[in-house]
Parts: sequence; structure tokens; C-alpha cells
Amino acid sequence: MVVLNKIYTRTGDKGDTALGDGTRVAKYDARVSAYGTTDELNAFVGVARLVATGDMDTALARIQNDLFDLGADLCRPDMDNDASAEYPPLRMIDAQIIRLEQEIDAMNDDLDPLRSFILPGGTSLAAHLHVCRTVARRGERLVVESALNAPVNPEAIKFLNRLSDWFFVAARVANDGGKADVLWIPGANR
Repeated sequence: MVVLNKIYTRTGDKGDTALGDGTRVAKYDARVSAYGTTDELNAFVGVARLVATGDMDTALARIQNDLFDLGADLCRPDMDNDASAEYPPLRMIDAQIIRLEQEIDAMNDDLDPLRSFILPGGTSLAAHLHVCRTVARRGERLVVESALNAPVNPEAIKFLNRLSDWFFVAARVANDGGKADVLWIPGANR
């Protein structure tokens, strides 16, 4: 259980921060940018939930929890020492990815195939989900970048890759099952 009775610590006042294993790094470190972006994504999911209802809201709540799991995973670079850690790190697992894939398939079953690229927009919920999709893609790029310098759980990368697909399909569902998708018209304004 996490207990936070003091919010500010002043330990980062000089531009560095602690990772989950206690290592201090610059606040612009690729790993910090990666898990910071998952936090940003979680906030955007919270905004999307303001207009989501029913099963969509329930699914988004699950995703918010998974995003906290992802942040916990990404803030712990000590992949080789997981078993010996005082507090074993929380790592993303294949089951979380499989769940996203199953949900994508279930949502996609009721959608007509795309015959054009779609523009972000349509309903309010769809527009919010498209923002989530693009932030998830940015997060994925940052996680891949951080993996160039230190080990990253490969399941974390897979999760973000699948999650952005989930947001894309969910946005189509939110657009009246794709009927209200905003289609790209190549060269329309030439």
C-alpha cells in the first residue's frame, strides 16, 4: 500500500529525480520521459471517461489501472535484479496484452472495414480517444528510445503498441460504430 502524507520533498529541485530503484537521473532522462508520458496518457484517459458510459467507461477504467502498472514497470530499470529486489517490481505481463487484443477483436467485429484513412474527430468521445491514441504512440516511441540506454520490459513496448490500436478501434466504436468516422479525402483542398 502506498502512503503519501507529504507531497513535496524538494529532492528534485535541482533537476533530477529518483527512479523506482533509487537511482537518481535527470528529469529529462528518456526513461522519465517515457513514464511521464504514460502518466499524461492516463490523464487524457480520465478526460475521455467524462463522456464515456457503460462498457466503454469500464474498459477505460481498466486501462487507467494498467497505465499505472506500466508506469511502475518503467520506473524500475533493474531488470536483472528483479528477483533480489527488496520490493519485487511490478512488470507488465502478456495477459494484459492479450486482453487488449481480445477487446480490439470484439469491438472490430461490429465495424465495417475501412476504405479510407480517418481523421481524428467525430463524437466528443472519439476525439478524446484519438488524443489518447496519439499520446500512446508517443509513449511507445519514448519507451523504445529509453530501451537504447537500459533494459526495458519488452511487454511494456507491446502493451503501448496494442493500446494505441485499442484507442483507434474504440474511437471508431464511439463514432456510431464507424458510421460517423470523419474520412480523409486526399487532395480535397488543392
